[in-house]
Amino acid sequence: MDIRYLNHFLKVVAVGSMSEAARQLGLSPAAVAQQMRALERELDVSLLVRQGRSVRPTAAGQRLVERGQALVQDADALRDWVATDEDEGELRLGTVNTALHGFLPDILQAFTEHYPRVRIALRIGITPALYSALVQSELDAALCLKLSFDLPKTVCWTPLRHEPLVVLAHARDAGRDPLELLRNEPLVRYDRQLAGGSLAQRYLQAHGIRPHERMELNSIMAIALLVERGLGVGLVPDIGQGLDGQHLRKLAVPPMPAEGGDLAPPPRELGLLWRDQSQRGRWVRTLLQCAQEIVQAP
Repeated sequence: MDIRYLNHFLKVVAVGSMSEAARQLGLSPAAVAQQMRALERELDVSLLVRQGRSVRPTAAGQRLVERGQALVQDADALRDWVATDEDEGELRLGTVNTALHGFLPDILQAFTEHYPRVRIALRIGITPALYSALVQSELDAALCLKLSFDLPKTVCWTPLRHEPLVVLAHARDAGRDPLELLRNEPLVRYDRQLAGGSLAQRYLQAHGIRPHERMELNSIMAIALLVERGLGVGLVPDIGQGLDGQHLRKLAVPPMPAEGGDLAPPPRELGLLWRDQSQRGRWVRTLLQCAQEIVQAP
């Protein structure tokens, strides 16, 4: 059995579409379809069934998913064991965009001092996509947000940072009340489809604020640039050193009203996900140690 075909089968099942799997894999839909047929011929079973434009696994296909993920991980570890020197090779790391513009460069600098010959392949994405890539053995670790469901035993999680909500304001408005700014100034909103944007929306609702929205973006750094240009205010998680413009100020937000007393708004939690039982585990553990030291540094 060609392990690549198995890996591609898992991708097809994960996204529910041969064409979308082909796009993510950089292949043509015809090539992916041919690989699926070859896999079915080799196993002598039907693995996929079409439902309109999507596909789903048959009962045999579902059994292959259950065992196939472990087989792909084992093959990946075996390849590393045979071909990779102790301190040479490639670490495949996923990251959310905010970490890339925040403290990740410091982490990578510290890591390369330990392993100067290890190449780091970075993939930028949102947390669900990074998690999917991790469990399909496309990544060794991911710097991402905490997931809302229980993780399988093969995946580990260590929290690194709590990022509280802050109001981003132009320096000329630094002395104004944060809630007054949110009520009266145009809001450059953080995308509500993202975890940080959802937190911001719940905070506004708790205070009964219906802001005047100027625009909605999925990049905290872009929001910071627009606020610094005087185009409004922002309500975003504090990603750290990425929010330090000359004319930009971060203002702490007041608690949220709640039954039994005011509550601090929940922070966004950022941490490291990684696959257990990976041959690259020693590199991931060093990366985690570097991250913890960077986060704890004054």
